[in-house]
Amino acid sequence: MVLELKNVTKNFGGISALTDVSFTINEGEIFGLIGPNGAGKTTMFNVITNMFLPTSGEINFLGEKISGTKPHKITDKGICRTFQNIRLFSQMTVLENVLVGRHCRSKSGVFSSVFRTKSQQSEEAMTREAATELLDLVGLSDYEDVIAENLAYGQQRRLEIARALASNPKLLLLDEPAAGMNETETENLFDLIKEVQKKGVTVLLIEHDMPFVMKLCDRITVLNFGKKLAEGTPEEIQNNKDVIEAYLGSEEDDDLDA
Repeated sequence: MVLELKNVTKNFGGISALTDVSFTINEGEIFGLIGPNGAGKTTMFNVITNMFLPTSGEINFLGEKISGTKPHKITDKGICRTFQNIRLFSQMTVLENVLVGRHCRSKSGVFSSVFRTKSQQSEEAMTREAATELLDLVGLSDYEDVIAENLAYGQQRRLEIARALASNPKLLLLDEPAAGMNETETENLFDLIKEVQKKGVTVLLIEHDMPFVMKLCDRITVLNFGKKLAEGTPEEIQNNKDVIEAYLGSEEDDDLDA
């Protein structure tokens, strides 16, 4: 078990964005988190990474309680995320963006960095090599020196994933990575996430592209109005009447509209 949520609730004043949500993610899974707009999916990401503190409930990562841990410490422990809106260092090069993501794994202190000790130079070389390998993984090895904002949209999405992977996470959270992508870019993203899984990284995915989710994920949890509506394999979710009603509406709703 990599991640365990126990009865997690998040309130904003009198509004409950998440209510008593529980689920577990196992090592090596690609786990989908889906639901209509406003269901609480991104709030869940923010709670897991402690950008928001849960109002109640408990979150465990690799058997350790992480509720209340500072966000940068969450990254240190092995959880990293991307965002629904791309957040790159737009004026830095592609390579520099990935190197920044590796910073949390650096052991060099101020002294060694200033005086360029042998250990610091060795670490720098290894960091650059790791960043180059990640750019190759995401198909951006020919764009090392390109300024990030000059990349095409799909390339920026892949760069954001490379930067997240640079922190060497055990759990990668992807917030709508296929949003705005064309069919070819989406297919490339599918292959990339599968490659990430093969490298032993567990993935938690928010996505609105249902064919993409159903093809990619091992298991799925569905949220609706901040509550857990269903959980299961893609096939089980596709045939769940409550899920179908949440997305498409009920026959009674159609009758009322008429």
